[in-house]
Amino acid sequence: MEVKARAPGKIILSGEHAVVHGSTAVASSIDLYTYVSLRFPTPSDNDDALRLQYKDVGLEFSWPIGRIKEALSEKDIPNSSVPTSCSIESLRSLAALVDELKIPEAKIGLGAGVLAFLWLYSSIQGYKPATVVITSELPLGSGLGSSAALCVALSAALLSFSDSVNLDLSHQGWLTFGESELELLNKWAFEGEKIIHGKPSGIDNTVSTYGNMIKFKSGSLTRIKTNMTLKMLITNTKVGRNTKALVAGVSERTLRHPEAMASVFNAVDSISTELATIIQSPAPDDLSLTEKESKIEELMEMNQGLLQCMGVSHASIETVLRTTLKYKLASKLTGAGGGGCVLTLLPTLLSGTVVDKVTSELESCGFHCLTAAIGGNGVEICFGD
Repeated sequence: MEVKARAPGKIILSGEHAVVHGSTAVASSIDLYTYVSLRFPTPSDNDDALRLQYKDVGLEFSWPIGRIKEALSEKDIPNSSVPTSCSIESLRSLAALVDELKIPEAKIGLGAGVLAFLWLYSSIQGYKPATVVITSELPLGSGLGSSAALCVALSAALLSFSDSVNLDLSHQGWLTFGESELELLNKWAFEGEKIIHGKPSGIDNTVSTYGNMIKFKSGSLTRIKTNMTLKMLITNTKVGRNTKALVAGVSERTLRHPEAMASVFNAVDSISTELATIIQSPAPDDLSLTEKESKIEELMEMNQGLLQCMGVSHASIETVLRTTLKYKLASKLTGAGGGGCVLTLLPTLLSGTVVDKVTSELESCGFHCLTAAIGGNGVEICFGD
């Protein structure tokens, strides 16, 4: 029996950085996924190893089950219904296992994902041999929630073979979890995210688990539903950035200009609130849809201007903005800024020719473009033989 899970990436539509200072932000799932497949060997396979394959980067790791058991000697029998944090001791022992893998320098960023995998696997499934294969449509480290999608898809695959969830194994095609099961899955994914990021906000894994959109402010998350099918061009500038340094830069600017920055954060809060209202209101016909899209474009431009005020733009982001503006399209950075990805709204009535033109112009600058629909389903699984 094999299970395949998929979890979507995410974008921040408005409110990044300002959310740290009490403003509202809006995040949405995108229809680009990370896939995890899990298969246990049959007794006749005589296999006693846990194998992990990162298909996209051509890396494969394996550990004898005994080694993992040794590394986590203080760990009790797994209890998949109680999400548990990885202790410092366990983290050290698992990190020693990952160090032995000699991951190539260029792919060293995958190490934290391997750590999260080992913890989630042993916590939910215990010490059993299996083969886990990971593939992803999300570029790593570009602010599209690739690590959260990995943790969510992993948790889904592992929980689907546990006693904590109840699923119809004979169901054909993609299947969703029940509400309480999603809550459990989200908590497990958050434990994986903590291993990768230290102190994540929980936003990325929540969007990836539940799909659609969420509005968040001062630590509280509200799920919002939309019937609008918005389409975005996502341009990956391929410029790496240091999120911590960018967040710190905004805080320092706030200390230097408290009143001006308070106004900036206030304005961002109003933009996010208005955006959430527009997205949730019905659009009965093309005319009202076009009207809503133009309002969203204006709000995106305003939000981008305020992100520039916060000092988190970058020459590569400005290049994307200038290029898309030539085609009368609205863009803004998404996530930390300083590089990373830029969103451009593709209105429903925009011709495919324009999309092709703008894409080829952006790619000639060395960027990579993806198109994605936003606000789709969250995590899903599918059983097969």
